[in-house]
Amino acid sequence: EVELVEAGGGSVQTGGSLRLSCVGSGFSYYTHCMGWFRQAPGKEREGVATIHNDGTTSYDDSVKGRFTISLDVAKSTLYLQMNSLKPEDTAMYYCAAADWMYCSATNLLRGLDFWGQGTQVTVSS
Repeated sequence: EVELVEAGGGSVQTGGSLRLSCVGSGFSYYTHCMGWFRQAPGKEREGVATIHNDGTTSYDDSVKGRFTISLDVAKSTLYLQMNSLKPEDTAMYYCAAADWMYCSATNLLRGLDFWGQGTQVTVSS
């Protein structure tokens, strides 16, 4: 059974930092692109970042230079380090696995295979 479990969300003030983690099981990190997407209340889902198992990363323009995605295959854990957080980053964040063909922040949502339950990030001004 495939499972992705996110953790690390919370409430911070503008300029603060959070580190999200996602532990996965039941699938191979070598056959999927891993990434994060988010959804704010009343808004569409949007891809945030992806990582290929060769280390190649992709970010949405809105988070470039502030967020860093990383993957520790030995620990079966995906991370998202979020710095310089802004109120517009407030959303539910989801860890996801996708088809390699869609391994970019722009295309992540088009190739979703499975995703977790999400963790809430709230940034106050």
